[in-house]
Amino acid sequence: MARTRFLAFAILSFLTVVAGQLRPLPALAGGLSGDLFALGIASRLHTDRNSTAKVSTDFGHMVEAAPEAVLHPSTPADIAALIRFSASSPAPFPVAPRGQGHSWRGQALAPGGVVVDMRSMGRGHRARINVSAADAEPYVDAGGEQLWADVLRATLKHGLAPRVWTDYLRLTVGGTLSNAGIGGQAFRHGPQIANVQELDVVTGTGEMMTCSRDKNSDLFFAALGGLGQFGVITRARIRLEPAPKRVRWVRLAYSDVVTFTKDQQLLISGHASEAGFDYVEGQVQLNRSLTEGPKSTPFFSTVDINKLAGLASRTGSSAIYYIEGAMYYNEDDGASIDQKMGVMLEQLSFEPGFVFMKDVTYVQFLDRVSEEERVLRSASVWEVPHPWLNLFIPRSRILDFDAYVFKDILGDANPAGVILMYPMNKIKWDDRMTTMTPADDEDVFYTVGLLWSALSVDDVERLEKLNDSVLTFCDKANIGCKQYLPHFTSQDGWRQHFGSKWGKITKLKAKYDPHNILSPGQRVFPSPADVASIAVA
Repeated sequence: MARTRFLAFAILSFLTVVAGQLRPLPALAGGLSGDLFALGIASRLHTDRNSTAKVSTDFGHMVEAAPEAVLHPSTPADIAALIRFSASSPAPFPVAPRGQGHSWRGQALAPGGVVVDMRSMGRGHRARINVSAADAEPYVDAGGEQLWADVLRATLKHGLAPRVWTDYLRLTVGGTLSNAGIGGQAFRHGPQIANVQELDVVTGTGEMMTCSRDKNSDLFFAALGGLGQFGVITRARIRLEPAPKRVRWVRLAYSDVVTFTKDQQLLISGHASEAGFDYVEGQVQLNRSLTEGPKSTPFFSTVDINKLAGLASRTGSSAIYYIEGAMYYNEDDGASIDQKMGVMLEQLSFEPGFVFMKDVTYVQFLDRVSEEERVLRSASVWEVPHPWLNLFIPRSRILDFDAYVFKDILGDANPAGVILMYPMNKIKWDDRMTTMTPADDEDVFYTVGLLWSALSVDDVERLEKLNDSVLTFCDKANIGCKQYLPHFTSQDGWRQHFGSKWGKITKLKAKYDPHNILSPGQRVFPSPADVASIAVA
């Protein structure tokens, strides 16, 4: 799913958030048809309370909705059989594929229907990761249920790797491709969906289809970034490149947002993009998190944190900004990477003396968030509500956003979580795919991720109000942003989100999921449960 980054910043205390705070989604009444359990997949359908409870909420812990059953498929044909049955039923029931459940607004839930445990296809069966290394353009065929961490392991055996990664590797292939899949390599290669050559998809009619840019192309472009609305991705063919051995990993500190954004944009532009960093991201750390948060993190030492806090105090800045960059290299390139890094840093205007650098293996760098996860789990603050908000913001409005959100709304705040802020090149995105980017004609846009963790019951409401304030500002100021990993409570919200694409999307939905069976938790279209509740009313 979506892009994930967790740090130990601002983890000050923890109070258990009771399940009663979760918001229920509407469900179908009456249960599933008994005929479903006469199908060949019956033995793989689990209806016991323990099974359904495990898939009744997600990583966000913001909503809950119990399915009637959980399907543990062994092959994509099992998924097709389930969907065909629902589609042909007098009362179709919702079906939602679930990988790792790393959504946070109930997108992977199926109230009153069936959740498909996608990970079951990767357990106890022949590995569904096949690398074709001999081709002129190598690729990997990976099952939609496979974790990106496992794809990395399989491709590295051939000295290869996908070109674009989300920050967190324990997400499924189908999950991230249903959204877009963004990370620090996207400025050069586009999102993960731009690096897919072919898909196998089970549509909302139960048809198993192979699609690409040249074959069933409307389904191909719809499914990539399609929020699960047009089909279940069961296989993806992903482009590979030679994998490096090591990474020079650097964070550069700034106290001035204008200088920070100017340098970020330099790093992703033209010649600098090709000759400089292979990965470019950025973070915003609020002043109070430096003085009141933990005194060390998986990246920064206690000395580093104290030094950064001193910078914030000396400059009077309400936040410290970091460019996070990485250069890939192999063992015999050690001397040249030093020179290359030196040349790159000379072009940037970070605070003198505020360069923090590490040298790690390629795997350690890509899997860096696993250490942050370990820290949060050890503090019992991983399984807490996550009222996240992710936005794509036009380059021309990023300073307005910074002034209002980081210096006003959050000026004296210290919410637990991470704030991401980095630019991407719009030309690397394919507008035929479903994912939305800002509608303006600017060539660069920013992603801003407010990745909050609610450490108490009261935090959920407070952080939700904060997110609402941000969205209200964006609307009133006509920022022109788009939500990434979007969440809307009405179809009008979705219509505005998709804008001119809405008509095409409704036609594709009618073609590939005419009964609105798939992924009802997204609430893009009325689900069978919604229709039933309207009929009863």
